[in-house]
Amino acid sequence: MRSAALTQRAKEMRKAMPEPEKRLWMELRAGRFQGIKFRRQKVIGSHIADFAANDPKVIIEVDGDTHSGRAAYDTARTKSLEDHGYSVIRFSNSDVMGNMDGVLVQLSEFVAELRACAPPPTPSPKGEGAEQ
Repeated sequence: MRSAALTQRAKEMRKAMPEPEKRLWMELRAGRFQGIKFRRQKVIGSHIADFAANDPKVIIEVDGDTHSGRAAYDTARTKSLEDHGYSVIRFSNSDVMGNMDGVLVQLSEFVAELRACAPPPTPSPKGEGAEQ
């Protein structure tokens, strides 16, 4: 069951997004990035992911200055999110603010790699093209 307090915190975070997250959101929202439906400030387990999609299962984290010196925390957080089936990619605020094209290229390559490694869809038990 999802924590009501965590859900409320995510709603508050959506209203007060830092500028780098706002700029990246403008590139991701409404399927603008490769038709992928991203959600912002999505509650996953005991964490709130900056941006998350279910197909492919990818999380984008935008790290500000507060993340310097917190490598162990970020590693544990990434592991926890991966335990929920997501792949995590991180960008710094400065990359988002100063090199959006580079961020989007790197994200595109990351998504392509995820899709290449994804298992093929399970065929229908009746077989493809079977009469019904």
